[in-house]
Amino acid sequence: MLRFAPSPTGDMHIGNLRIAIFNYIVSKQKNEDLIVRIEDTDKERNIEGKDQEILDILNLFGIEYTQVLHQSQNVRFHTAMALQLIHEIKAFSCFCSPEWLDKKREEAKDNKVAYRYDDACANLPNELVIDNMNPFTIRIRKSQNAIVIKDLIKGEISFEPEDIDSFIILRQDKTPTDNFACAVDDMLSDISLVIRGEDHMSNTPKQDLIRTSLGYDKKIGYAHLPIILNDAGKKMSKQDDAFSVKWLLEEGFLPSAISNYLILLGNKPPKEIFTMKEAIEWFSLENISKSPARFDMNMLRHINKEHLKMLDAKELSRYVGFADEEIGELAKVYLEEAGTTKELRAKIEPIFAEKEIPLEFEEQAKILVATIKSTPYFEEYEDFKNYIMKESGLKGKNFFKILRLLLTGAEQGPDVAEVYKYLKNYIGGIVK
Repeated sequence: MLRFAPSPTGDMHIGNLRIAIFNYIVSKQKNEDLIVRIEDTDKERNIEGKDQEILDILNLFGIEYTQVLHQSQNVRFHTAMALQLIHEIKAFSCFCSPEWLDKKREEAKDNKVAYRYDDACANLPNELVIDNMNPFTIRIRKSQNAIVIKDLIKGEISFEPEDIDSFIILRQDKTPTDNFACAVDDMLSDISLVIRGEDHMSNTPKQDLIRTSLGYDKKIGYAHLPIILNDAGKKMSKQDDAFSVKWLLEEGFLPSAISNYLILLGNKPPKEIFTMKEAIEWFSLENISKSPARFDMNMLRHINKEHLKMLDAKELSRYVGFADEEIGELAKVYLEEAGTTKELRAKIEPIFAEKEIPLEFEEQAKILVATIKSTPYFEEYEDFKNYIMKESGLKGKNFFKILRLLLTGAEQGPDVAEVYKYLKNYIGGIVK
């Protein structure tokens, strides 16, 4: 069983989408189920409707899953297992106040050492614990041995006992911490492999310790993906437009192209342009680079253009507001100078809009419009051009510049003969 575990606290970003895609591919390769677990225990940060938005994006990208779970549904199990650890003396009640802990953190900072909880409450006599009416958290007892994690990308990583203190598993309000809830839920769902970002690496030994303390013998495999960098070489964040999947879609990037690029990022696939279905045949987590990958918008545009070319003409026409095969073929002509559906629409819409003619060409434009309106149908552009040139008496830029403007709504662009091939049946509606 694999899982994709997003939080409903904001827009889905490309790092999350990349994780979802990799989980989906590996689940298909291993013939195991993929579940979506909405990690919604932080009620203050949850945004209403974001869980459904996440599912809608997964569906749009063709990421299939067998079940949707909400972490908040498992709180009773989190509480029960924390009490089990207390009963087995594998966890303890901590009465240290937040103010006291903050003071200890500041002291560690001043001494330029990493802060570790000092186990002040780890061995309190039972009578002090039972009679104490102060608020308390529950902490798991730290490991006495090194915790070894086998990562498919990073290799084997060892965490020494001093690296992990007796961390909190239940807060004062008795809600589970993220690490505790995640570890218990992975155990309950019998997860075999966790694919996630390397920013979670420090959480992995803690979650392993939780499951081991609960007597769970199965070792979960891990693959921690390197971070994605922006153009400046820094970790991508909300300040980067391309960070948001919603923004990329609104800009006119196809889901298939975004998937292609995210699979390609930091990888060495057998070819540059491919579909998700093709990737399932050869994808391997072991081939992902250990180093961060830089997001290249120009590369994404190139891949998007290739995926647009792969679309059926009628399907492509829908992206520019039509349902017509000829308009789809026309859009493919404009792919030489456009890389997204948004840019394509900006090229196609002026063709069918009212044309703006420069003042110095207004008279010539009126003559040409009148001529075209009385021109019979011509299959070939050369015949059409020669006829209206002869009938209008116009030539040179007084003819060619105005003709291009009337047919395309732009002063520059593809060869008018190529455009005419797909517009000849629309001439009456285009030239007004």
